[in-house]
Amino acid sequence: MAVTVLLLIVSNCFMTVAWYGNLKFPDARLWLVILASWSIALVEYCFAVPANRWGYTHGMSGGQLKITQEVITLIVFMLFATFVLKEPIGWRYLGAMVCIAGAAAFMFAGRT
Repeated sequence: MAVTVLLLIVSNCFMTVAWYGNLKFPDARLWLVILASWSIALVEYCFAVPANRWGYTHGMSGGQLKITQEVITLIVFMLFATFVLKEPIGWRYLGAMVCIAGAAAFMFAGRT
């Protein structure tokens, strides 16, 4: 599971930059932003696909993989929003994290 989580963290770092990095460049041409985002997303897929394959073949269910990815996505985005977009982490972020942590607990309950 550690390999899966590590690959998903790397994957999510790339995907967050691909999706939200362009917000720092509001004057950039849209076609250029799309091209850059797709280029970054290609690298993201090079980590996400092996992460999911590894996790699935080593005992994680599809649902467990998805909820793990969602937890990682929220953590990575919170860091990105704070340090790159300069947005404060408020109660809504923390509430969302509690809800996703609860969903993860349900998905992993009773699994060894």
